[in-house]
Amino acid sequence: MRTALYPGTFDPLTLGHLDIIERATALVDKLVIGVAVNAEKGPLFSLDERVAMIETETAKLVDTRGCSIVVHPFENLLIDAAADVGAGVIVRGLRAVADFEYEFQMVGMNRQLNDAIETVFLMAEAEHQAIASKLVKEIARLGGDVSKFVTPSVATRLAEKLAR
Repeated sequence: MRTALYPGTFDPLTLGHLDIIERATALVDKLVIGVAVNAEKGPLFSLDERVAMIETETAKLVDTRGCSIVVHPFENLLIDAAADVGAGVIVRGLRAVADFEYEFQMVGMNRQLNDAIETVFLMAEAEHQAIASKLVKEIARLGGDVSKFVTPSVATRLAEKLAR
């Protein structure tokens, strides 16, 4: 069984994330979506809320793709989280050159820690390349329309969270 880990904070889950998830399911038998706790980033949504969003939005993919999807929170090293879930591959999404520079360094470090786990990069589709969770939250905070960047369910959750 080919297992991959797609890690991120997913605060919130965007259409860009879903694009990478959908395409990754064509490459593996099991995709583990690793939700990083990462309190340093000061997430808007709690870990439980982020996990629930991902489970809700990916449920329909499981029915159509034939790949099992598991959502797995983690707060250890990425390479250790991959080993913990039995992943031989880490999937990372790329949007721009700046992403590549950071990811290039990360791959080098991860290979030093565990060279049995490969990293695969998937380029975001053109219509999703500008989407960043940080910017989606900022647009939502300022009352902008985020419907081009997230699913209707996630847009509703954002509006509810920011109304408090």
